[in-house]
Amino acid sequence: MRADDLDHHEFLQLNPEEGIIQFGGERALLVDAVAMGLLRKNLVDSFGATAARTVLTQFGFANGWRLSEAIESQFESPAEWANAGIRVPALGGLCRFEASSTGPLSKEGAVMVASYEADQHLLHFGQADHSICWTLCGLLSGFLSRATGKEIFVLEDRCLGSGAPACHLVGRTREEWGDENSAELSFFDKRDLSEVLGIGLKRVVEELKAAERKLLLHHRALVRVAAPDVAPLGLVARSPPMRRVVDLARRVAKVDATVLLTGESGSGKERVARLVHDDSMRASGPFIAVNCGAITETLLESELFGHARGAFTGAAIDRPGLFEAANHGTLLLDEVGEVSAGMQVKLLRALQEHEVRRVGENKSRKVDVRIIAATNRDLAAAVAAGTFRQDLYYRLKVVELHVPALRDRREDVLPLARVLLTVAAQRMQRNITGLSPGAADHLLASDWPGNVRQLENAMERAVALARGDRIEVEDLPEDVCPGLALPTSAIGAAVRHLDEVERDYILAALAVNNGNQTRTAQQLKIGSATLYRKLKRYGALGVKPTAPADRS
Repeated sequence: MRADDLDHHEFLQLNPEEGIIQFGGERALLVDAVAMGLLRKNLVDSFGATAARTVLTQFGFANGWRLSEAIESQFESPAEWANAGIRVPALGGLCRFEASSTGPLSKEGAVMVASYEADQHLLHFGQADHSICWTLCGLLSGFLSRATGKEIFVLEDRCLGSGAPACHLVGRTREEWGDENSAELSFFDKRDLSEVLGIGLKRVVEELKAAERKLLLHHRALVRVAAPDVAPLGLVARSPPMRRVVDLARRVAKVDATVLLTGESGSGKERVARLVHDDSMRASGPFIAVNCGAITETLLESELFGHARGAFTGAAIDRPGLFEAANHGTLLLDEVGEVSAGMQVKLLRALQEHEVRRVGENKSRKVDVRIIAATNRDLAAAVAAGTFRQDLYYRLKVVELHVPALRDRREDVLPLARVLLTVAAQRMQRNITGLSPGAADHLLASDWPGNVRQLENAMERAVALARGDRIEVEDLPEDVCPGLALPTSAIGAAVRHLDEVERDYILAALAVNNGNQTRTAQQLKIGSATLYRKLKRYGALGVKPTAPADRS
């Protein structure tokens, strides 16, 4: 028989009474294409693309080998037997080869259309960046290996599933493929499938266990130090301004709107962004943050949108950008006010069209990403000055959340300090239980120009230097309320009068608050009238006070 004469009637026997279908005398099965697509999706989702490709390639190889054995006796020459390799998949409804194709072993290779595998991958995953007809490549490899008597490996260099007009398959021996294709050929290697699947499963289980342990320890610590005032991720919200922020963040998390976070540097904008992500329907997806101000315009475009191989010097491989990496999740664009004018146009298009185009490519890719932008700049003023696009500004500012500075939420300072202290103590494995009254007073008196980030650094330093089981004044950094430290005398000097010490302390507190008598009175826990009388007695009314000189 010639390969061109292959027909269902020659090999297919149906026996509905017995519930048996035979192909070439061997029992065969009819399997739904969508079911195979769902199997592929479950394998990829559960064990990763590498393990899934290994399973499907080796399944295809075994299937092709058995089909080749089943029809071997029908052919008079090995050449016709091998040529039947591109006819058998069509008989099974798996694909179709162009009539002009002479087979994968020819110099030109074989052109395959109507691949069920490409259709199913596009259905469940969308367009891929690589060839994805793994089962069919395995099937042809197994068929040709059995027919020719030597190991043949069929690889795809173009694929319907990655946007090509047709699949193109080439079959060669391992030696003919050479070392440069060793990674592709490794999927054909006879490995223990339980080991392949186990690697992916073990990694997932270990990551879940580690995350669970970390969350449990963090939760216990938060409950112990400030449970009523602590939102997830350690967000302390005892003060009314911060309570409003957390409430708005949780409300906007329920809808898929773009959020603009404003506030001073270090005020906790990224933690609020994570709260929005974790309370949203995208919580199971990735959360990715990028500092737009730390990357040049050229590199930022590649970082956000990805690039094609050869797009620029050093682009050795195709690389997806952060928009694609954050698909079905959240992308935080930190310091978005630093983005250049040219990049603002590209960013606006990505937000409007929900698609990105890699550098060096001429096709767009759909993305499903929630955008949260953060900035410490006044974007409205930047729009008025012409340095920030108005249309991009309103695209980002669907919902605006202003995160207050730490000095404007003083009720949160001590609870937040205790949370950060507990976290630092756990990380450093130190038994630090709390703050001394003096240390707490210093924390409350500081204006915290670096906001939460400065407080976090102060707690880490204090935990590292503490001699006992609590934080003392001397453990705090020098920049924490230096003006409120009690003046000290030199060793052996006379003890100063109490009224003189009180005068210097009050004037130092007034200097720290830039002459604000109301704030100074609140910090000193005295009435405004009492402070006024004391300042009048000191002759300090109407004069901007300065820190007292060292009288030692």
